[in-house]
Amino acid sequence: MEYSFIQLNDLPDEILIIILKKILNLEVLYSLIGVNHRLNTIAHDSIFTSHLTLMRYFSDDSIYPLSDPTLNRFCLQILPEIHHKIKWLDLESSSMERILLTTNYPNLCGLGLYNISIEKALSLFIDESSLTYINKNQISSLVVNIKYEKLGLAEGVRELIFTNIFTLFTNLQYLNFSIFAIYNKRLPLQISSSAVISSNLVLRNSPDWSIVRPMKM
Repeated sequence: MEYSFIQLNDLPDEILIIILKKILNLEVLYSLIGVNHRLNTIAHDSIFTSHLTLMRYFSDDSIYPLSDPTLNRFCLQILPEIHHKIKWLDLESSSMERILLTTNYPNLCGLGLYNISIEKALSLFIDESSLTYINKNQISSLVVNIKYEKLGLAEGVRELIFTNIFTLFTNLQYLNFSIFAIYNKRLPLQISSSAVISSNLVLRNSPDWSIVRPMKM
């Protein structure tokens, strides 16, 4: 292991970055931050810090939180160190609140929230306490993946979530909202036009997903 590290550390920065780009950003940050000054500087490059997916996902589309040691290190050391460089975060339900409240994210413009329950969605977009350190006016892209439950998502609840999303994120230009059932089968989603409250947004429906984009003027 020590020999491999010496060989890696001897590579020119350009070659090392090409190699590291083939690895998940979270693995680069977890492995290199704090090792030495040179590797720390490389790990801080926007290539590895601008878009972070802080969850584990597998080929069958299943999603799991990071292991406790990994999550602890990100929350206690890595995220506070690179918080101003992060432009997009992909998070899963059980760890998203801790990550969002770990530090402020002054340049965050994109947020992906995956595998969240209806209750979590309502709490997140109505209570807002988990979004304290986010400049909500700066968020232009939002992905929300709702975990389907036995009771489904009633029309009134659906519109309440949408209304609060558009109220909170006043500069939202892109919204991808989806509901996944057991075995990750995506469910149809029909949304009333009354859920859209901004004249600068248009809602397009399809059988299994909906996207909000800016209207062309």
